[in-house]
Amino acid sequence: MIKIGITGMLSSGKSTTSKLLAGKKYPLFSADKVVRNLYKKDFFKKILIKKFTLKKKNNIKSQIKNLVIYDKRKIRNLEKIIHPLVRKDMKNFANKNRKIKILFFEIPLLIESKLSTFFNVVLFVNANKKLRLKRFIKNGGSPKVFKILNERQLSSQKKAKVCNHVINNNKSLKLLKKNVKGFLINYE
Repeated sequence: MIKIGITGMLSSGKSTTSKLLAGKKYPLFSADKVVRNLYKKDFFKKILIKKFTLKKKNNIKSQIKNLVIYDKRKIRNLEKIIHPLVRKDMKNFANKNRKIKILFFEIPLLIESKLSTFFNVVLFVNANKKLRLKRFIKNGGSPKVFKILNERQLSSQKKAKVCNHVINNNKSLKLLKKNVKGFLINYE
């Protein structure tokens, strides 16, 4: 089994690249999807209500977003809760699919979370900052939130240095598909 980790900067096209790589042929683990599902679970909501002394039991995600956006310590506290849960799901996913030739893992903070050693190969999806900001805003984000979240990540240059491969995603979807196909040839 080859475990391929996919990472990149905010709004660089990690999800699109991951879906293209996995297609219908290979399993894909998405850390973002795990986090979205966590916010739907009662045990997780109870942890957040207690840890962050939230007053309402609904709109937990919005309340947390408003708290952590301005306080880096609270972001770290939130990550201390979320990251172990995501890692547990990631390991379960790998064990469940251990007989499959290639597994893909989309992990936005793969490098920052020191997860490189879990993977045989790490792929960095790169895109310039101006384009990433445009994509982020198009998907309902604000420039202020982009700036805060972008600063939480290592620079593109630092991430690219520790990855095995880089796919640039500054152009068209057609070119991205061609680059993904070129990458896959190395491992199929």
